[in-house]
Amino acid sequence: MNQPRPDSHAPGSTRRTFLGTAGQMAAAAGSLAGVARAADEATEPKPPAVQPGGSDEIRLALIGCGGRGAGAAADALSVTSAPMKMYAMCDIFPQNIETRHKALVEQFKDTVDVPNERKFVGFEAYKQAMDALRPGDIAILTTPPAFRAPMFRYAIEKGLNVFMEKPIAVDGPSARRIIELSALADAKNLKVGVGLMARHNSARQELFQQLREGAAGDIITLRGYRMQPAVQGWDLFPGPPKDMTELQWQVKRFHCFLWASGGIFSDYYIHHIDEACWMKDAWPVKAEANGGRQMRAKIDDQNFDNYSVEYTFADGTKFFYFGRTIPKAESKFGLFGHGSKHAFRISSTGHHPARSAIFKGQEIDDKNTIWTANKSETQPYRQEWMDLVEAVIKNTPYNEAVRGAQASLVTAMGRFAAHTGQAITYDEMLNCPDDLTAGVDALTDSSPPLLLANADGTYPVPYPGKYKYEYRD
Repeated sequence: MNQPRPDSHAPGSTRRTFLGTAGQMAAAAGSLAGVARAADEATEPKPPAVQPGGSDEIRLALIGCGGRGAGAAADALSVTSAPMKMYAMCDIFPQNIETRHKALVEQFKDTVDVPNERKFVGFEAYKQAMDALRPGDIAILTTPPAFRAPMFRYAIEKGLNVFMEKPIAVDGPSARRIIELSALADAKNLKVGVGLMARHNSARQELFQQLREGAAGDIITLRGYRMQPAVQGWDLFPGPPKDMTELQWQVKRFHCFLWASGGIFSDYYIHHIDEACWMKDAWPVKAEANGGRQMRAKIDDQNFDNYSVEYTFADGTKFFYFGRTIPKAESKFGLFGHGSKHAFRISSTGHHPARSAIFKGQEIDDKNTIWTANKSETQPYRQEWMDLVEAVIKNTPYNEAVRGAQASLVTAMGRFAAHTGQAITYDEMLNCPDDLTAGVDALTDSSPPLLLANADGTYPVPYPGKYKYEYRD
């Protein structure tokens, strides 16, 4: 599949590209055709690039005030090409709002204007936060991924530009919803950024161009590793605390529940998977995988602690990915490739700096370097915000939602293959009927959780070969 460059019109895949790839499947085609009609019939006025009334200030609403929200807010407020102002904040936990507000005021005193009346709490608070903005402002969606689609939909209804953290979908149904909504965002001239920031890094962009020009030959194999101790405990014992509903607790422990996040696989590994597919300039057509759980708990969450995935592209090229969160095991982090002429490094040790390079032969060693990207590479977390705001200011087309949904879907393919013990194709994953986030748009503060515990207090967990889907039939 031929993907546009990251700096081209509508970064990543366009909706037309998506339809050309997956539209063969009747279910997806029918669904997307309806959206196309809705987009064609849209008659609402398109919002201006800057605010009316002579003000070019861009107001922000931070929706989800956890760690991801902290990073996104700081990156947004660091943009200097336009006056940025944090104007509203919301979360289901009031302490998260207060903690994040205090930190932002300390760092960005003059650009944070969020009095108590613009701090909103609860599962429906995102609507109040967006209501506080004007058309053309930016909603920052940094809640757990399960909530992306309903929040994206409401932002479109309000005429807001959007930045949403990755992953933006956890399965086929949620990916289809995002793709459908992307067409509506385009129809209203809205700008949409997705937090797959590696695509905005200059070193990786230089490497991509080198690979397109044949510097490493034909890409034969890609391989990636994210093997490190878990960032949080996976034991759910003793369950929800007394001062928290079970729904709130599952959202707080979102990495532990597939409905909320797609688990550690979707949340941790999507960056490397997206980068590899970008360098190959294609999405894989099939995933096969192994995985299991060695570190058992009193109450297991829904993750495996080791994954090994083999992705296959249409031309037979392989991408092998390895994830592990077992304590005291060797740590390894990086993404590499092998061409018919030379090997190359996409990124290593962390997401930034990438240290992208090409090596003589197939041994990846700095002593064999024959090409390296400019060492003054862009900081991708800041650059993705600079690119989004520039599109808002200049009113140029900018929508990363389809490409973000595709990256999320391909990541979910690897997880699904490991959890079920079955190979799965791109089209099968796209059209899989198992909807992990069904009903999330109707959740309120008093709702039961989407995943119910078993009678003994444990939760359904993936069991390869047992279930049709990941943990249920």
